[in-house]
Amino acid sequence: MKKYSYCVIGSFLKNKPSFGGQSIKTRTFADALKEHCGKESVLTVDTYGWKKHPLRLVFNINKAIRSSDEIVILPANRGVYVIPKLVLFLAGRKPIKVHYVVIGGFLPGFVEKSKCLASAMKKMHGIYVETSTMKKALESQGFTNVAILPNFKKINPLTPDELSYIESEPLPLCTFSRVLKEKGIGDISDAVMTVNRRLGRTAFTLDIYGKVDKNQVEWFENLKSGFDSSVRYLGTVPPDQSVQTLKKYYSLVFPTHYYTEGIPGTLIDAYSAGIPVISAKWESFTDVVDEHVTGLGYEIDNQQALINILLEIADDPSIMNKMKENCLKKAKEFDSEEAIKILASF
Repeated sequence: MKKYSYCVIGSFLKNKPSFGGQSIKTRTFADALKEHCGKESVLTVDTYGWKKHPLRLVFNINKAIRSSDEIVILPANRGVYVIPKLVLFLAGRKPIKVHYVVIGGFLPGFVEKSKCLASAMKKMHGIYVETSTMKKALESQGFTNVAILPNFKKINPLTPDELSYIESEPLPLCTFSRVLKEKGIGDISDAVMTVNRRLGRTAFTLDIYGKVDKNQVEWFENLKSGFDSSVRYLGTVPPDQSVQTLKKYYSLVFPTHYYTEGIPGTLIDAYSAGIPVISAKWESFTDVVDEHVTGLGYEIDNQQALINILLEIADDPSIMNKMKENCLKKAKEFDSEEAIKILASF
């Protein structure tokens, strides 16, 4: 039987286009690991659709455990109650390291509510969270196997001489995430139209990118029916075209309602394109955004605070332009090679 150094278990959505953070991070992590230790040294197991084929998943994981030195799992929040415990059960007493690379910021809340899940997590060789906020939360619950492994992407950031500075109106804003109510898409579209009406001119435009959540198509169609000419939905963009798409914008807006976000990949895209962000202050905001250095923040779910930021930068567009080179420097903190070294050395 062929032996592998690592097996990566997660939702790859093989042979399918990927626009969600879950599958993008899983693919990106596996690719970075292959680049670090050699393509032939890394096995992958795709968990996509595992509920329909549970026996196939058990067979594939069991085979992976027998043929790999170390296992890396990246379960989605729906699979976190199943995949880790299944891997540990199948591993039994085998001398194999099991690493859990966390996607998003939900884990501390999950393990706090489930003693069974917490017990399984403490048996992991390592749990790799995206932010210091998450690390502290888990350590306060008695975990001693936690390390910070920031979210990352294999992206070539722009160089300073490639930056474009937008100083005249309308100032183009964008969102670049899944399109659903909880991501605040309705907040920023309403804020842009409200500010433009209040100022009596088109100070801002907004382009919305991303896949519409299949359960919220009707909601988004109703939202779009209220858009004026300053707001557009432009569909999806392949991950490898993110920087070239974003570089033409004045700022990326991240008006999330999810307090437990980790390190959103969309902000890495923005920094790599040299554009500052306007963001709701989720739990780990300070791990990702340096306020007045790489972006501006406002209290989560505070619509008036978002409107006030737009009014402020409409009065002085140089506020965001001064941050552009800082964003390129910030992008280097999310380098894929550095992230893989953290796991390899833990």
